[in-house]
Amino acid sequence: MGSAGTRTDGVAGERRRLINVAYRLLGSVTEAEDAVQDAYARWYGLSLSRQEEILSPGAWLTTVTSRICLDLLGSARARRERYVGAWLPEPLPDRTEWDRAGGADATGPADPADQIVLDESVAMAFLVVLESMTPAERVAFVLHDVFRYPFAEIAGVLGRTPAACKQLAASARRRVGVTRAPAPATGRADVVRHVKEAWETKDIAALVGLLDPAAVMTADGGGMVGTVLRPVEGGARIAQYMVAIADKAPGLELLERSVNGVPGLVALHDGVVMTVAAFDVSDGRVTRIWAIRNPEKLGPWAQDD
Repeated sequence: MGSAGTRTDGVAGERRRLINVAYRLLGSVTEAEDAVQDAYARWYGLSLSRQEEILSPGAWLTTVTSRICLDLLGSARARRERYVGAWLPEPLPDRTEWDRAGGADATGPADPADQIVLDESVAMAFLVVLESMTPAERVAFVLHDVFRYPFAEIAGVLGRTPAACKQLAASARRRVGVTRAPAPATGRADVVRHVKEAWETKDIAALVGLLDPAAVMTADGGGMVGTVLRPVEGGARIAQYMVAIADKAPGLELLERSVNGVPGLVALHDGVVMTVAAFDVSDGRVTRIWAIRNPEKLGPWAQDD
């Protein structure tokens, strides 16, 4: 009985790692949580004798979770075709930072987003690149390059040979390799701070100077709130759009907060989070802005009254 209890505790202790794997595979906290819950339901649906036959429950849960994510990624294209406007990954707060700003109640139930380790593999720029991969490439790349799983184990997830999985990861790696190296953290923070100041003062000239001439801004409203449905291209056009937003929303409050572990901005109106903006910075200028406005994706950013 004691060994069974220890085994059960060990299985439950895998949840954090599984959430981290699933979020990187899916780009959605909600879907990651559902995938992990499904994997656990399948585990507990096994007979005790079958559970005891499995030498590594953690590896079994990882395989099942990854297969569930692979199926979801396979059906994502059809779901994205029905999505209104651009689809962006769900943004993650730095929970300790956001709590100090009056965020979620630390005594409440654990939020799945709180379990996710904020490193370079969840930066918005990285997740957007992952979206360009095929489902099989993404699974092979994330499991091997991010979580260091051997190709022999990944083969069991994808139903392919280890050699084929290695090729998939290499193909995915080439997609990541074409992106530019990120700016140092301090440099990013300074640029984002200057963007905030220029946005607050509606200084178009200053914004244009901070934006790369070829910058692109993509917004995700999911058809639930007003926003541009197509990317806004060009620093000058983005600056004009940002000032127009400020004109339409008097009293908009901007906060400098980490978004997926990288300096970003959070826009509040009457204390409610309306937009979470992530930035990519190169050579002292903003090259990409991802503005997530879909309220269904801002759950982890909700503040208690």
